[in-house]
Amino acid sequence: MNTTFLFIGGPEIFVILLIVVMLFGADKIPEIARGLGKGMRQIKDATNDIKKEINESAQKQGLDTEFIEDINKEVNQVKDNIDDLTGPIKRNM
Repeated sequence: MNTTFLFIGGPEIFVILLIVVMLFGADKIPEIARGLGKGMRQIKDATNDIKKEINESAQKQGLDTEFIEDINKEVNQVKDNIDDLTGPIKRNM
């Protein structure tokens, strides 16, 4: 199974991780991972807030909200992808 993220394959990710370890040291990696995790959580929360405001606004205006279900599906797919990426980080902490 060959997974790519932003057109980066496994060997490239390994080289990037090696460079990160060389630059920051192994003791800083958990701190960096926590910072990334917090950033991802903030993005997720902001996305949920925006989605909630859009839904409330559309309902107040009496707009057809069927398209919101499609947007929700897309947002949930992005959340799942983010969870898939951050899953190994969360398990190691």
